[in-house]
Amino acid sequence: MPIDDARQRLTDINDRIARAAQLAGAPRPATLIAISKMHDADAIRPLIAAGQRVFGENRVQEAAAKWPPLKAETPDVALHLVGQLQSNKAEEAVDLFDTIHSVDRPSLVTALAAAMARTGKRPDCFVQVNIGDEPQKGGCAIGDLPELLAQAREAGLPVVGLMCVPPLDTEAAPYFALLAKLAREQGLDGLSMGMSGDYETAAMIGATHIRIGTALFGARA
Repeated sequence: MPIDDARQRLTDINDRIARAAQLAGAPRPATLIAISKMHDADAIRPLIAAGQRVFGENRVQEAAAKWPPLKAETPDVALHLVGQLQSNKAEEAVDLFDTIHSVDRPSLVTALAAAMARTGKRPDCFVQVNIGDEPQKGGCAIGDLPELLAQAREAGLPVVGLMCVPPLDTEAAPYFALLAKLAREQGLDGLSMGMSGDYETAAMIGATHIRIGTALFGARA
């Protein structure tokens, strides 16, 4: 992708996010996370050159293979893990990522707490909620959220918010509104929600972090 195209896409999406936040009276626009999964370094560099500094990956192994050189080139890049995390990858994730969006079960809380103690690194954490109660998706059940949050806080995880992925082919707004309600009830400000097809809706409902891949990189072949 030419740098001019990358810059135009970034400008367009950030302007849309800012307008939606302004309409909703949000104090500030959401942070745009460019989801770079399955894109190589040559596809990522134009967005970095255009000014994007926050990126997201789904898999620890893929991120570990391509991001250390990119971060060496641009040290102020922040890397977010937005996919499911296996407990046995917790230490590698803590070492590599600045934020983890997929804390969803007690065993992972334990693994992350141990990894943070060993490495001395403390990435921000979002608890992922299975907002649509879909058995094929990760995330804790809504009813289990208070207990999981209590465990995470007791373990010393720096929990900053909640994350969700609404069901496909349905109106996302009610699910975003529910996540925002759950976060308020738990005293959390962070809301990781919204992707390429629904990010303006998420911004209007209070998203603090929006995860966009296709609208930035284009559809993968």
